[in-house]
Amino acid sequence: MRTRNLIVRGSAWGAALALAIAAAWVPGRAPLAQESGHGYGSDWESWKAGNSVADLASLQRGARDFLNYCNGCHSLQFMRYSRVGQDLKIPPKLLAEYLVPSTRKPADYITSPMPAADAESWFGKQPPDLSLIAQDRGVDYLYQYLTTFYVDPSRATGANNLALATTAMPDVLSELEGLKRAVFRNEQVAGATQPVFDHFETIVPGSLTREQYASFVRDIVNFLDYVGEPNQDHRRALGVWVVLFLLVFTWLTWLLKKEYWKDVH
Repeated sequence: MRTRNLIVRGSAWGAALALAIAAAWVPGRAPLAQESGHGYGSDWESWKAGNSVADLASLQRGARDFLNYCNGCHSLQFMRYSRVGQDLKIPPKLLAEYLVPSTRKPADYITSPMPAADAESWFGKQPPDLSLIAQDRGVDYLYQYLTTFYVDPSRATGANNLALATTAMPDVLSELEGLKRAVFRNEQVAGATQPVFDHFETIVPGSLTREQYASFVRDIVNFLDYVGEPNQDHRRALGVWVVLFLLVFTWLTWLLKKEYWKDVH
């Protein structure tokens, strides 16, 4: 994800894309599921992405948001801009105007403009390519990771994460989600007192409500799920017909066997 001072092509085409694509295609975002527990975030390990790669509008929003907020640091080395446009039914004119940087072509792979040396200097490591992250870690993990950042002054980035402690990634979406503090309680674990996470407390609200931010994250996770296997929705739909064919073929084979063996006693 990009930091605020690393927004590459950010406000210009990103804002225009938000207006053009969101206004044309985006319905209302899905509401956040009702939480259990005694405080916001107390049940974070049970949070589910609830995404669907069959939701075209969500994938379109996810592509927009990924390229505007994440592509400054992270690449999708196995995915071309043109493939995204074709699969997500984004008109070529909109694709070229809002999704493809002026220095790139639609046939190019989606790579990060951040030099590797700069990444090493700023973050201590190069941000990973996210082409297969959804297949590797799972969509629920990605959803939990992007929703459990909290303020931690002891970290160089000023932030930490419940799903991946001591993460090198800054809380780059804090402008949208807001800043929150993690409240811990002391518990006896194996005879020793250890801090255990209890709940989040909002310090500074973001530009999105909690439900809107959850939907925003869900769209990005949905897009990353699609990128990991672009044909998965078609494969699942085709699988139904394959199973039906096998059932019919098995029935016909049984009738043929019955006909051949009807005079055998």
